[in-house]
Amino acid sequence: MGPYTVERLIGQGGFAWVFAARNDTTQPVALKILRPRYSGDKQFESRFRNESNVASELRHPNIVQILDVGQDGDITYFAMDLYPDSLASRLQRDGPLPEADLLRTAAEVGGALAFAHERGIIHRDIKVDNILYRADGGAVVTDFGIARAVSGYASATGVNMMIGTPHYVSPEQAQGRPLDGRSDLYALGVTLYKAATGELPFRSTDWFELARMHVEDTPEAPRARRPEISRRFERIILKCLAKHPDDRYASAAEFVNEVRDMGNKAKKTEQFGAIVISEKTQPPPPVRRTPVWMLLAGAVIVVALVAAAVVVLAKR
Repeated sequence: MGPYTVERLIGQGGFAWVFAARNDTTQPVALKILRPRYSGDKQFESRFRNESNVASELRHPNIVQILDVGQDGDITYFAMDLYPDSLASRLQRDGPLPEADLLRTAAEVGGALAFAHERGIIHRDIKVDNILYRADGGAVVTDFGIARAVSGYASATGVNMMIGTPHYVSPEQAQGRPLDGRSDLYALGVTLYKAATGELPFRSTDWFELARMHVEDTPEAPRARRPEISRRFERIILKCLAKHPDDRYASAAEFVNEVRDMGNKAKKTEQFGAIVISEKTQPPPPVRRTPVWMLLAGAVIVVALVAAAVVVLAKR
C-alpha cells in the first residue's frame, strides 16, 4: 500500500478500515483505508482527502498526528501515529476508570477540542473508540475531519447518511440542526458517562428511538450507577449532557478550566490528608527509664540513712 507494509487489522468503522503498518523506515503507523464503496466515489474521496489534509494541520499533543494522505490505485488512505491503547479497549478490559484517570482524560480531550474549535473545526464524532492513549497514559483524539467529510458529502449530494455515532450524538445533531463546539461537549459527556459508569446513558438498538432519547429523556444520574463517583464530577458530566447547548459549558476551554480546578483541589486534599495521617501516626518520643542499678543504689542509701538515724536516736 504505497510506501507502507500492512501487518494486521486493528479496527474498522462505517467508512474505513484501520491497519497496523510500517513505512519504509520501519516506523509503526496506523493506516486508515477507505472502504471501496466510498473510495470509488470521486466526490466522497475528494472530500475525505481535503478534510484529512486540514486535520493534518492540527498540531497539538492531544490530537493524533496525520503523517500522510495518499492514494494507491483506487484505494485512498491516510497514515497516522500508532498508539498502544484506546479508551474503548481499556473499558472493555478493566471496567470504569478511577476518577483521577477520568479527570486527566477529560482535561486532555477537552484541551484538544478547545484547540480545534478555536480553528473552526468541530469533531462531530467524539466517542470512546476515538480516544487513544500514549504509552505515558496521555489521551489523544483521533478522526478529526472524517465526520465533517461525511457531512459535506451528504449536504452536497442529498444522500441520506448517518453523521456521528447514534449513542453519542447531541440533540441538535439528532435533529439535523446547525452545530457548534458545544455539540462535541455533549458527545464528550456521553463518553465520560460511559468511562465513569461502564454504561451509556441511553441504550437502544433502534436509531430513531436513540435520537428521541437524546432529545427528550433525562439521563440517570451517574452516581446511581456508580456511587463512588464524586458529586462534583457527576455535575460536570450532567452539564455536558444538557439538552440545550446554552445550558452546557460555553466552550471547551471553560470545561477544561472546571475539570482542572477539580483535579487541583483533589490533589491538595490528598496531600493534606497524607500530612495529617503522617502526624497522627508519628511514634511518641521514647520514655526515659532509670537504670535498675541506680534504683538499687538509691534504695541502699535510703536504708543506710534510716539505719544511721535509728542508731543515733538509740544512743540518746
